[in-house]
Amino acid sequence: MSASELAAAVHEALDVDPETFEQETVAEAERLKQEVSSGTFDNSQALVGLELEFYAADDRTDALRRVPRQLLELIGFEKELGLHNAEMQTTPLPLTTYGLAAQEKEIQAHLAAALEKTATEDIRLASGGIWTVPPVGESADAYLTDSIEQDDVHLGTNLSDSVRYHTMANSQYPSRCTLEAPNVTLAADTVMPESLSASIQPHYQVAHAPDLPEFFRYALRVAGPLLALGVNSPFLPPELYDDVPAEEILADAHMEHRIDVFESVMNPGTGEDADRKVRFPPDFETVGDAIDDIATDTCIVPMNLERGTRFDDQFINLRHKHGSYWRWVRPVFDGSTRSNANARIEFRPLPAQPTVRDAVAFEAAFAGLMESLPRRDHPVRALDWEQAEANFYSAVRNGLDADMHWLNRSGEETADIREICAECLESARDGLELRGVDTQEARRYLRPLRERLDRGCTPARWQHDHVRRSVDEGVPLTEAIWGMQSEYIDRQAETLVEGSFIDWL
Repeated sequence: MSASELAAAVHEALDVDPETFEQETVAEAERLKQEVSSGTFDNSQALVGLELEFYAADDRTDALRRVPRQLLELIGFEKELGLHNAEMQTTPLPLTTYGLAAQEKEIQAHLAAALEKTATEDIRLASGGIWTVPPVGESADAYLTDSIEQDDVHLGTNLSDSVRYHTMANSQYPSRCTLEAPNVTLAADTVMPESLSASIQPHYQVAHAPDLPEFFRYALRVAGPLLALGVNSPFLPPELYDDVPAEEILADAHMEHRIDVFESVMNPGTGEDADRKVRFPPDFETVGDAIDDIATDTCIVPMNLERGTRFDDQFINLRHKHGSYWRWVRPVFDGSTRSNANARIEFRPLPAQPTVRDAVAFEAAFAGLMESLPRRDHPVRALDWEQAEANFYSAVRNGLDADMHWLNRSGEETADIREICAECLESARDGLELRGVDTQEARRYLRPLRERLDRGCTPARWQHDHVRRSVDEGVPLTEAIWGMQSEYIDRQAETLVEGSFIDWL
């Protein structure tokens, strides 16, 4: 699509009456609540799924690479925000021994074939929370901020040619388009700085849709502990840092900068919760409250949408609005047919992981927790929402060194993060066993996370320690970060499909 065609499409997308769009969305929300109440979104069993995001790196230099669109289509991956991004999704399957095994094998089969094809272009698909090495001959700030103005529309040079992505920066919604993290500030004309990050997103489908708020409440309580185990983004491209000593950058680094990136770029600058689309979500008393929260959320880009033949196209405006309902945990209601309509929870805080096995470990852990905690009526349900939010952002800053508070299975308060995470993993094992997964098999799925906890080492800690050692030896910070990134990619090349992060230690 040419720049003029893209600009015209953006103008067309912006030329929509927002009041009419919002009225139709509210009406759709009421229809959706009626369908949920009548049992349309109920299912006989829990299902799980997983989304995985990658970025492309040069197979020889480890520098960021743009993925040719034809190659992306050839390997069957979907485009994401930046030209360097690629995404894959698993087929939703029952949470059983066979379902989890099939999910892992599907990812391995798809990814192994994709790696073989991208290698012919000297491209490696890398899985990490944030890339740090810009394309050869380019600077990170230029890559993230380059844009042109076409017919009064700002178009990001390195944004994928999706009308939705480009319209975000040209709508009336005041996305700051400014990256802010410790010792980093980068202003842009588009949302392109958000493409620094990559994630995995486990999905858990509830059997009885009206019960979703109960599961959601528990999902918010485990967000902090699971993120503490999963942190993988302690550094940004080194040239983005302010001119401050390396020691200061190392001391101030958050273990999960991906959260900083998404919240600072996509949110307005007001700081008011009502204006922030990217944030820790509230508890919901009823499933209707969850639907209303989506329906009343600010829509960045109202659009005139044609209803297709899918069952959930009768909620097409609501589905469109959900696309920018960027809570760190969010409810989802969709289904291509009435028979496969479902209500599920999408768990979004986790960065992309070092290996397939690590990603599947989090899928199994989240699903197991959703099975065990409500069934066992775990006392952490009574943990104050404010404390759950504080636990989450403490994990962002400090990973397994986070300051957390929890109610254990005996109802006693604890601030021992090792005890908290260990109990989460035990509950996850219990939940998997409740779904018929053999004890040894359940432990196998969770072992990568158990080993992280036992060794006190997350991927973010591995990266931070690597850079710390180099700086202590007199290596300049830029070289230290890039050297770490190179070793990360080298080790991942040996373990991505069949190994685990623990193999690195």
